Amino acid sequence: MENTNQTRVTEFVFLALVDTPLLNALLFLIFAVIYLMTLAGNATIILIIRLNSCLHSPMYFFLSFLALVEIWYTTTTVPKMLANFLQESKTISFAGCLTQLYFFVSLGGTECILLTVMAYDRYVAICSPLHYSVIMNSWVCLRLAAISGFIGFVNGLVHTILTSRLPFCKTNIINHFICDIPPLLKLSCSDTYVNEIVLSIFGGSVILGSFLLTLISYGYIITTILRIRTAEGRRKAFSTCTSHLTVVSIFFGTVTYIYMHPTSKYILDQDKVVFIIYSTVTPLINPFIYSFRNREVQSVFRKVMKSSVRF
Repeated sequence: MENTNQTRVTEFVFLALVDTPLLNALLFLIFAVIYLMTLAGNATIILIIRLNSCLHSPMYFFLSFLALVEIWYTTTTVPKMLANFLQESKTISFAGCLTQLYFFVSLGGTECILLTVMAYDRYVAICSPLHYSVIMNSWVCLRLAAISGFIGFVNGLVHTILTSRLPFCKTNIINHFICDIPPLLKLSCSDTYVNEIVLSIFGGSVILGSFLLTLISYGYIITTILRIRTAEGRRKAFSTCTSHLTVVSIFFGTVTYIYMHPTSKYILDQDKVVFIIYSTVTPLINPFIYSFRNREVQSVFRKVMKSSVRF
């Protein structure tokens, strides 16, 4: 017999981070600045790499693709978050919520795979430098980028379909500021065991699998670097990896914390802080960590700025 107390949810309501208009205005300003800086930083990286032939190498191809993913990734969530800071009614339609969930999870999965691909690129460059241009040719780079997107978007589709089939009858208030898997599972009035199993299998395969392959690549890289006889040679070889290692540590550390524990263990108020780092701060700092610390990018950036000043 169908339970008449269960009604179909047509929209969700986000729970406000703060209660006072002044604090909402302050948070709007902070996140708006972060968002604009994220767009500007990643767009600058793409433009610099695109316009300068000396940066047309596999490493910078993947870096520009990462910057593009970061732009779309943060755009999936931040504009709606900014609007909610200024609106009394912080609602999102059921279809809009699932759409946001799909692109957020898909782009996050794409970034996981892409970071692993970038680790493999560094492995080939350091461990097989004489064959690097042959192994990492343009066709291979395009295929690896396409595979990253394919896996990420298939992963997002699976989670979105399973989430869309859940009944939501407890409440339509999401204790979060975006539609994500953990808070939506919390709202369901049915058993979410299947969703959690799929999250563990697919999420584990994408997140932990990517992280494991990245560690394997760096295991070979470190072994090769230690065999270099001169300290200067070891320093130069390892300097090409430090930025990527920093990004990997921040990204995989936060994403593993959010998605790799059971729903019953989620403390959404606490997880919001980690989520802010994962969804807004990381896309902001990646261009600075991975690109603007790079001497080649700095050199090209200075040349572009000098050319702009002349005009």
